[in-house]
Amino acid sequence: MCFYILQRFSEILSEIFCLKKMSIPVVDFDAYSLTEKDVTDKQMFSLAEELRAAFMEVGFVYLKNTGITQGEVDRVMDISMKFFLQPDELKRPFSFRRKNFNSPLHGWVPFEKESLNPSLPGDLKEAFNVKLLHTDIPWPSGDAKGFQEIQTSFFQRCKELSLRVLRVMAHSLGLDPELFLSAHRLIGTDGNGTTLRSLHYPPINCEKAKEGQLRCGEHSDYGSITLLFQGSEGLQVRNRSGEFISAPVVPEAVLINIADLMQRWTSDHFVSVLHRVLLPPAGDCSSRQSLAFFVQPDDEALITCIDGSNKYPAVKSGAYLLERFNASYGHN
Repeated sequence: MCFYILQRFSEILSEIFCLKKMSIPVVDFDAYSLTEKDVTDKQMFSLAEELRAAFMEVGFVYLKNTGITQGEVDRVMDISMKFFLQPDELKRPFSFRRKNFNSPLHGWVPFEKESLNPSLPGDLKEAFNVKLLHTDIPWPSGDAKGFQEIQTSFFQRCKELSLRVLRVMAHSLGLDPELFLSAHRLIGTDGNGTTLRSLHYPPINCEKAKEGQLRCGEHSDYGSITLLFQGSEGLQVRNRSGEFISAPVVPEAVLINIADLMQRWTSDHFVSVLHRVLLPPAGDCSSRQSLAFFVQPDDEALITCIDGSNKYPAVKSGAYLLERFNASYGHN
């Protein structure tokens, strides 16, 4: 009954907010940050209310005081850039292979290899995906000495924060606090597709870009939630009225958004919205960096509508992820 009341409340809010532009709210997560062991019922209720409103109305929220410091973010970006600035022939041995989609999508993704909007040319970016934490898989070294240690350490920090956010989200819907967590037990192993992605958008000559080509095509994310750390401006998010608004850099904050499987899971109570990264303005020769932690339920987790409806058919997380990857890389 509690969920049905919340669902109706969500529908009413949707009708209100689609009539006006929405900005992305900022929520203080200090009470449940990675430095805090306990959170009071009152603090949990307050956080749950704020996250529920943000994820119902906008699909995105900035969290400040999470316990992840700017110094940690800078460290990952610095080591990632050392890798990206190497010649392609030195990066190629660390490329992921499409034939491994049923196991790791781990490694380097070259420039224009991926098209997050499959109707457009390849995205003007490169990436390095960290999906597995094994020591027996290829890891960059040389100029990027310390790459494995820094990336895997940050992966674990993002995992810890993600699990805390998922717990608050369950509270916000009046659900068992372990409901979402129980489907994310295998993060960092072969049985889960959660990925830390370092992204590099090199300087672009807009005149040489293909028709419709973007730094990152319009898309929604695939899994549960995404944590994003931005090094500079460029991201746009589509609001409830269908317009794209800027998602600026908020110092010391992480930008978190709902992804597709979570929208299905909650029967559209939480919304997964489209976003993109446009080409820089003419004459802007700067590069862009970001870090994205894409949280995915365990591969064998069966995602069904938690309200008991058949609004979306049941789907296994791993199968859904594979389908989306095939679309994103199908042009190559």
